[in-house]
Amino acid sequence: MKRIALISVMSIVSTFCWAHGPTPIKVDQKITIAADPAAVWAVVGQFGAIANWHPGIKYAAATGGDTVGAERIITFQNGATLKESLDEFDASSLKYSYRMFDPNLEALPVSSYSMTLSVHPAGSGGSEVEWYGRLYRGDTGNDPPDALNDDAARTAMSNFMRTGLQALKSKLEPK
Repeated sequence: MKRIALISVMSIVSTFCWAHGPTPIKVDQKITIAADPAAVWAVVGQFGAIANWHPGIKYAAATGGDTVGAERIITFQNGATLKESLDEFDASSLKYSYRMFDPNLEALPVSSYSMTLSVHPAGSGGSEVEWYGRLYRGDTGNDPPDALNDDAARTAMSNFMRTGLQALKSKLEPK
């Protein structure tokens, strides 16, 4: 009898384990730039200015400045748009955090994300820029298609971040 009860409990527990849905995906990109942190922040520190340094963004429009609750709409080179809102802004720490609140799978294969961009002094006298966050894949069902699964979301967001950071480095470092 105890064995049957144990098997029943294990069956219920394993069912719940399979039915929990997607788990958050962590992404993190860093780059060292041979420029003073204040110079780097002058470029990346405006929430609405991402189109000035990220080649994947054609246009960005922001309302609310650099205050918590500010919103921006970014338009990708393919014309797809995403809406984001500013959750934290700390100019003294050279850091801000934001989240997507209106997904668009044509822009990125993710259903939601929360990201942070920060600038720190690097040991070499330059700056380290870190862009990190958490996201969920584009299709949050139990069997997503390849284009909307965890790997697609992680790859797309990591590539987007890496491309932006490399462009920032090219823009700021002396030639």
